[in-house]
Amino acid sequence: MDIKDKLVNFGFKGEIDDSLTTRELYSHDASMFEILPELVVFPRDTSDVEKLITLVGLEKQNSPKLSVTARSAGTDMAGGAINDSIIADFNKHFNKIVTVSSTHAITQPGVFYRDFEKETLKHKALMPTYPASRDLATVGGMAANNSGGEKSLEFGKTKDFVRSLKVVLADGHEYEIKPLKLDALKIKMSKNNFEGGLYKKVYELCEKNYDLIKSARPNVSKNSMGYTLWEVWDRETGIFDLTKLFVGSEGTLGLITQIDYRLVAARPHSGLLVLFLRDINDLGELIPKVLEYHPATFESFDDATLELSIRFMPSFLKLLGLKRFIHLLITLIPDGLQLLKGVPKLILMVEFNGQSEDEVRSQIVSLHKELKKHKARYEINGFEEDPTEAKSEKFWVMRRQSFNLLRSKVKDKHTAPFIDDLVVRPEYLPEFLPKLRKLIKKYRLFATIAGHMGDGNFHIIPLMKLEDKKDRAKLLPAMKAVNELVLKYHGSLSGEHNDGLVRGPWLEEQFGKDVVKLFRQVKGIFDPEGIFNPHKKANAKWDYSFKHIRDHF
Repeated sequence: MDIKDKLVNFGFKGEIDDSLTTRELYSHDASMFEILPELVVFPRDTSDVEKLITLVGLEKQNSPKLSVTARSAGTDMAGGAINDSIIADFNKHFNKIVTVSSTHAITQPGVFYRDFEKETLKHKALMPTYPASRDLATVGGMAANNSGGEKSLEFGKTKDFVRSLKVVLADGHEYEIKPLKLDALKIKMSKNNFEGGLYKKVYELCEKNYDLIKSARPNVSKNSMGYTLWEVWDRETGIFDLTKLFVGSEGTLGLITQIDYRLVAARPHSGLLVLFLRDINDLGELIPKVLEYHPATFESFDDATLELSIRFMPSFLKLLGLKRFIHLLITLIPDGLQLLKGVPKLILMVEFNGQSEDEVRSQIVSLHKELKKHKARYEINGFEEDPTEAKSEKFWVMRRQSFNLLRSKVKDKHTAPFIDDLVVRPEYLPEFLPKLRKLIKKYRLFATIAGHMGDGNFHIIPLMKLEDKKDRAKLLPAMKAVNELVLKYHGSLSGEHNDGLVRGPWLEEQFGKDVVKLFRQVKGIFDPEGIFNPHKKANAKWDYSFKHIRDHF
């Protein structure tokens, strides 16, 4: 009897699909990898998830390759949502928002962020750590990856907004995890069961290696590499918080069934200041000056992104609809006149949000005066104005849609996100960015550079012919060169997109062997039988990843 029949006999109520068509559909995400699963399942409820994990645990000795990888929208760019065994789709049935208020919302993981935001905005509230793929991503994927985006400069990342999680662990039972004070932690550790042993072992690991763990935190504004052990146990506050470990773990420690997100008040007014930067050396002066004003966002995209947007401008018609597309063209006229003076190397976007137009105007006008010699200009969007009618929409469309343009419009090449999420501190950017561009040129990579300038977090998406051996041969040396440059400037190889198959093999370079040993111990504590999402995080190997790079599209 195969695992499909055993699931049925075990009382699994959801759909179970082993057709080649479905397996091929789930064999890739938004990354450059492809792994064909044996089975795709669609759990209907928590009971189904518990039965799935319990059965896999029971069958593991007879079938060592059995494992489960969670998936929602499949927008992961690192290969974190693919696996050669069982894929559990949470998008089909785990797609309900349980409750929403002005301060928090409880949701299942398969809810699209776009739908989640519509409901929170009814309460004038927002979960602000959405990624650029906000229209495609789910809230569960955001938690699994510890996502961030354009508002991370002000608000931090997803881990900072998770109040509690419900998760199914390796023993096949659902538990709630949330921040605990020491007395509550001691009660948890006293339990003579899987949960009690887990809390006890993680606490002892954190306490025994306290100084090493705290020193392992990358010295950047945000990081998605490894397990966030340094935020689990804090002696000063006496708080023990497993959500900080679980968020960003890519489903390698267990499966999320429910999330309680903290929300912030949505500020109705915004203003955008735009700079066309022709000399990257000006960044050394510009960045600290802009950050003095504490903007909500500080974004950028490069000349390649701009040229791509202009080249494929008709594509925005389908994306925006006729009315918004015509509005986009009209509002681009003044910028077209600017471009006649020469194409800038970077377009910088500084956004301020506030409760009133006067509040926004005061901030943005003051900064505009400070940056007078750079000939910045600004646009204020009022509360009554439809944000899709705002003059500044054109810049956000270019910034957010560049990756989708690359994926869909350049037919002879394909997106290869393998150096797509690096972070260095902003003060290093005037030195770092020219060296980065030289490496891109050295390896003849056609790539756009867009990023969160205030965080020093950049997304570089090369276009390559991955089916061509010559292009595939570039991957490792180019990745090695870029990663070494990032680490030379004390950065992180991932600020938002996580490890997956592409960065997991580089954890020792990022953290050192001793810390990676702790990561492996964490994995062993949560997942002693290796049930959850293999070949990711501390168990990733480049040889395995390289063998699963797509060779057909």
